[in-house]
Amino acid sequence: MISVAEALRDLFALVTPLPAEDVPLRAAAQRVLARDVTARRDQPPFAASAMDGYAVHASDHRQGATLQVIGEAAAGHGWQGKLAPGQALRIFTGAPLPAGAARVVIQENVTRAGDTITITDASDSGSNIRPQGGDFAQGTPLPAPRRLTPSDIALLAAMNIAQVPVTRKPLVAIIATGDELVQPGDHPGPDQIIASNSYGLAALVEAAGATARLLPIARDNIAALEQSFALARGADLIITIGGASVGDHDLVGQVAQTLGMQRSFYKIAMRPGKPLMAGRLGNAAMIGLPGNPVSAMVCGHVFVLPVIRKMLGLGADPAPLHTAALAHDIGSNGPRAHYMRAHLANGQVTIYDRQDSSLLSVLTQANCLALRPPHDPARKAGESLQLLPL
Repeated sequence: MISVAEALRDLFALVTPLPAEDVPLRAAAQRVLARDVTARRDQPPFAASAMDGYAVHASDHRQGATLQVIGEAAAGHGWQGKLAPGQALRIFTGAPLPAGAARVVIQENVTRAGDTITITDASDSGSNIRPQGGDFAQGTPLPAPRRLTPSDIALLAAMNIAQVPVTRKPLVAIIATGDELVQPGDHPGPDQIIASNSYGLAALVEAAGATARLLPIARDNIAALEQSFALARGADLIITIGGASVGDHDLVGQVAQTLGMQRSFYKIAMRPGKPLMAGRLGNAAMIGLPGNPVSAMVCGHVFVLPVIRKMLGLGADPAPLHTAALAHDIGSNGPRAHYMRAHLANGQVTIYDRQDSSLLSVLTQANCLALRPPHDPARKAGESLQLLPL
């Protein structure tokens, strides 16, 4: 068996960042920016009023000054001309500042009678002007890589970027294996269960920015597995669930190697998730996950998501860990790293008593996995423990 760190190292070696593609701005949210883009214009593109009020000459901003209103400017409707001393221009927020103006006096600080205004309060030290390029200038970069947030999308729109270079989404083929499985909504026999892992993993990888392709359940025979691998052609990553152990019906590794898989490793010193297998099959990386539901999902968080992040160009890093204080005493750990379902609240983490790898109900209550290193000694309440957020 190899360690979790060694397994991640080998998994990262199996994949490289995928190529870029251009997508419309409307389709770029939550995609990964593949290369730097630069603003195509200044923002704002001109000096603009930040308030509703009156644009005035610098020499006229004084208490009691009386000025002639000679026109009006609004957003999208600038005023052409040059403001002279003794003159004022009615101006609204977002309107271009006229030539000759150096300040906007807010409307609350003037009185108006017909076409004349009198400045009643000149204590405002601000100009109430948004300078040209005050947000960003033409050529300002938005650096890659980054997962594009709604704020990024707004910024790209303001930069006048209509087509966005993003990393192509990894295509992940998911193959659930086992004679005991039926699809949700089907009618299982007395010795069958519902295939849950494949749906949970599909949701997990799609939330990470990949596209999941759920393939039909592969039965426990060589022909069925060969057909499933054939259906997975074209995928960037193949994930199998179950059949990776050493029982008489665990045929995934055997069939994959017959089809040319170059195996990287088999078995990890962790729980849950010991019977994990990885390698390359044709043009795809392959990860063989355990069949127990919690084992498959935990391995998804620990191994699959970091691999997808690398394929998206976001670096080769383990899942980020946090620390929190234990809410209670715990016993010592054995020789394998243990990812224990737990709940973090008010800065303290509580580890659930039931850790059997078949208990999805406990996993759905958990908001983190508490990591126990191999041979970790007993811990007291208040001691720090590393956590993987879920």
